[in-house]
Formats: sequence, C-alpha cells, structure tokens
Amino acid sequence: MANAHLRMTLFIAVAALTGPPANARDDGRFANSPLKGWFESLHSKGGGPCCADADGTALDDVDWDTRGGHYRVRIQGEWIEVPDDTVITEPNRVGRTIVWPYYINGRAVIRCFMPGSMT
Repeated sequence: MANAHLRMTLFIAVAALTGPPANARDDGRFANSPLKGWFESLHSKGGGPCCADADGTALDDVDWDTRGGHYRVRIQGEWIEVPDDTVITEPNRVGRTIVWPYYINGRAVIRCFMPGSMT
C-alpha cells in the first residue's frame, strides 16, 4: 500500500511539472511530495533560494536554448539571457527545464534556472 502511495505521489509531482508551462505555487497541494524538500533546498550560486518570492515554471524545449555559451529562456514571448550565477548545476530530479522568474516593473528577472535534457 505504501508503495502505491509513493508511486501516486511521484506521478502527481511529475505530472505537475510535465504539463503545459504553468506557475507552481506552494499552496499545500504538494506537501507530501517526495520532491518538496529538494525543491525547497535549491539555491542559486549567489545563495538566494529559488522558491523565495518566485514561482517555478516548467519550460518546453522550444522555450529555452543556448547562445554564445549562455542559456536563454523565452518568457511571455521575450528571450532573456540567463545569468550564469542563477544556473542550478546539481542533477535535475524531474528532468524538465525549470525557470524561477520574478518581475520588476513588468520585466522578468531570472532568480534560478535548472536546465533539463533537450529531447
């Protein structure tokens, strides 16, 4: 029974990240997800927590790439270069590319970025 519960929890966590790009806000729905603690532990190289004051967004492969040795993401139709110190380099446990933007005067700023595997 516990194994079935764990599989369902993993399915819900992965499904939340593999659907269309959507904001992920911690409203308690994923409190029992085995990935919750991992997500909360993610920090940029600058030391800032990824989940603080920003919602993570899973990106489709067409919405991120590299140019000139740097990652870039498309948010609200605009390509934004990802600052090197916001790139999360630890293994990506969900496989999907995730960006944590926040907005200043309507302009997206990248708090954290975790590349996935381009397939």
